Amino acid sequence: MTGTRRGRPRTPLLSRESIVAATLQVIDAEGTAAVGMRSVARALGVDAKSLYNHVDGKDGLLDAVTEHLLGGLDLPSPTGDARHDLRAIADSFRDQALKHPQAAPLVLTRQLASLRALAPVDAVLAVLRDAGAGTEEAVHMLRMLLATLIGTLLREVSAAPAFGSNDREDTLAASGLPALVDAAEHLARFDREAEYEYAVDLAIGAVLHRLG
Repeated sequence: MTGTRRGRPRTPLLSRESIVAATLQVIDAEGTAAVGMRSVARALGVDAKSLYNHVDGKDGLLDAVTEHLLGGLDLPSPTGDARHDLRAIADSFRDQALKHPQAAPLVLTRQLASLRALAPVDAVLAVLRDAGAGTEEAVHMLRMLLATLIGTLLREVSAAPAFGSNDREDTLAASGLPALVDAAEHLARFDREAEYEYAVDLAIGAVLHRLG
């Protein structure tokens, strides 16, 4: 009688892509703080040591995810209209950041030197230079625009934006501080879309006014 031979379970084939996908799975479920070689290895069903052939520890995992998300950025073709082009780049950046809200802080704050990660920077600088900015001024404007966009998007994905909670209106109104009392109704509301629109339009408008 021939018995059925039972072998050991096959180890899934590892690649940088599969590791990135598993890391995003961990981030989406538990946040970036939960990312580690062991948690990602569990998601893949492999030994944590096997990951080191593809990434260098936790920082390597986070860098790989950041590069993956930035590399998926759909940068629009320039039209020659600086307002339109800067807004289109900002919108594309926002769309990509919000695909994985828990991972958004990585995309917005983690600095990488790869060509894929630097492409959005190059795109903004090109628009600013074409609009008449000198090299040094274009860099200042780039940093201001990025600071505005990053700050706005971090607030958008945050669970507790500054004020923006309806249950705080009474507290603000009872503060006795005149400006806060007057603005309590508005401070207690937070419309993510409206805040994004206002901040980005204001920043781009300031840049164009300076160039003009």
